Amino acid sequence: MNKSAAKKRIFVAMSGGVDSSVTAALLKEDGHEVIGVTMQVLSHSSCPSADDNRYGSPSSPDNIHDARRVAEQLDIPFYVVNFEVEFKRLIIDYFVEEYFRGRTPNPCALCNQRIKFGLLLKKAEELGAEFLATGHYARLIREEGGRIQLLKGVDENKDQSYFLFALTQEQLSRSLFPLGEMTKPEVRRLAVRFGLRVAEKEESQEICFIPDDDYVRLLEDAKGKGILSGNIVDSRGNLLGRHLGTYRYTVGQRKGLGIAHPHPLYVLGVDTPRKEVIVGAREELAKSGLTASGVNWISHKPNSPIKASCKIRYRHREVGCTIIPMEGDRAEVRFDGKENGVTPGQAVVFYKGEEVLGGGWIESGNDLFPQSRR
Repeated sequence: MNKSAAKKRIFVAMSGGVDSSVTAALLKEDGHEVIGVTMQVLSHSSCPSADDNRYGSPSSPDNIHDARRVAEQLDIPFYVVNFEVEFKRLIIDYFVEEYFRGRTPNPCALCNQRIKFGLLLKKAEELGAEFLATGHYARLIREEGGRIQLLKGVDENKDQSYFLFALTQEQLSRSLFPLGEMTKPEVRRLAVRFGLRVAEKEESQEICFIPDDDYVRLLEDAKGKGILSGNIVDSRGNLLGRHLGTYRYTVGQRKGLGIAHPHPLYVLGVDTPRKEVIVGAREELAKSGLTASGVNWISHKPNSPIKASCKIRYRHREVGCTIIPMEGDRAEVRFDGKENGVTPGQAVVFYKGEEVLGGGWIESGNDLFPQSRR
């Protein structure tokens, strides 16, 4: 951090974890007016405690308590803002509806766009903050002309730029990512140096509103059991078995099919109108490209096809591609080779070296089913 920079009033989104805690500590050490804030997005009754080892939710009493204690330790103000109603409408309901449409949603990227850098950033601005800082592992470059570039974090294992593809120039202009130039081990060491109570706290890998990782239970609690049950068929329409709901399956899934077959079978797609789960051999998963909607270009939308690279899931390897802008907010992506795992509802994110160009939501992979099923 640059100690010569002018003092700023900065809200820090604190989850009770080590990353956001170190973010607050760094900004406080740098001389800024730091205010810690935690988002209450779930009721406490729906958040398990750390005692049963399911403490992924930032709204859990334990995590809010940890965030408050760190704020007290740093001697900074701390507030909890309640977004339970908005979170249910914008994130949880979306999550449920996507699965029942035959898609596999990515709630974390949408939450960044709508909740953290949407509602929380707006609240911070209303209370006079100049910036909202988070513990994301990503970097920003502010160009002389005012444009902002979003770059990958230097720690390849922790880079979270994928989840920030939907942010606008306005949102990025009010954002700070102090950990972008650091690795996770460096952040841990800083937590120890600052004497933070959460220095050794483990990270949660679950979706925050599904701390037990049982998304099927969440879906059936919302909609009921037995909905969209039907047939499991191969790519030619041959009946292979039955399933208990199309929402239980996602592209590339192999386990849980319950089918005796001489060769491994993978989910190729979900046909919700027919209530069918389509399966086939691994090689049938390979797609040469995809179409995306809701595309956000962070700097500017190109006027012609561009060579770049992309990721079709957070942990998916980055691959070369050609991106063809289409009318409105849509784009076609053509891979340099063929790729498995093109999943409707997931995010495709575009890169040019270290820079994030933008991204969108996958509508479909090309040639999803053979001609006979169209």
